[in-house]
Amino acid sequence: MSYYTPAGGLPPQTDLLTDRAIVKLAYTVIPKGVLRDIVTSSLPGFTNTRAWIIAKPTPSSAQTFSQLIVEIAPGGAAAKPEVEAGVEGVVFVTTGRLTLTLEGETHVLEEGGYAFLAPGSNWSLANEGDEITSFHWIRKAYEWIEGVDAPASFVTRDQDIEPTPMVGTDAWLTTRFADSNDMAHDMQVNIVTFKPGGSIPFAETHVMEHGLFVLEGKAVYRLNDDWVEVEAGDYMLLRAFCPQACYAGGPGDFRYLLYKDMNRQIKLT
Repeated sequence: MSYYTPAGGLPPQTDLLTDRAIVKLAYTVIPKGVLRDIVTSSLPGFTNTRAWIIAKPTPSSAQTFSQLIVEIAPGGAAAKPEVEAGVEGVVFVTTGRLTLTLEGETHVLEEGGYAFLAPGSNWSLANEGDEITSFHWIRKAYEWIEGVDAPASFVTRDQDIEPTPMVGTDAWLTTRFADSNDMAHDMQVNIVTFKPGGSIPFAETHVMEHGLFVLEGKAVYRLNDDWVEVEAGDYMLLRAFCPQACYAGGPGDFRYLLYKDMNRQIKLT
């Protein structure tokens, strides 16, 4: 597997500022060229760490979740990364080795490593290697429902899960890390793969909010009434009911990490 990982840095003064960054009411595109040193944040409780915060609950960004690309240098760590009670999370490693201690058990996550971290779970992170490690960290306030327990934490790998093809095609597949019919889960973070020539052949328009980070390849993506070219390292945030479609022309696979909220009634009071 190959996953795009930002490296920071700054462009030279001779570069033109023209880029593909877009912020609209229905969607946002953060191209990989935006992920520079000057836009990183430090995180409380983390050492030797910086983060690109690419989604957070604001009127112009996400409504249901936050998403960070976290880079930990050798020796860096966080004894208590999650400080908010009732917040669940997903960690997905794109480069390096990340030591995750979860409920007293140690897991070493390498590229493709995935961990679901249940609300209220006890976990910590450390980079015990000699190279930088980078991972996506998606956080959401868990929505409890009567009679259903919160899902349990688990650790797995992209490489160990067989992608499921969409009905009627082998060019559009989804790597599902949890059962979408399990009502304990109020969100999913999956990996979507399009083979060259694969497409979403209709304008999806639905209540689920999406965050999409392109891990590999390139494609043209329909966002509301615009067709936008995207490539590995770009991030798209689609607000609820934003029409979306996709065509992946190749030459290789087009893959993205996908967040969506799900399995809950709409709150009106």
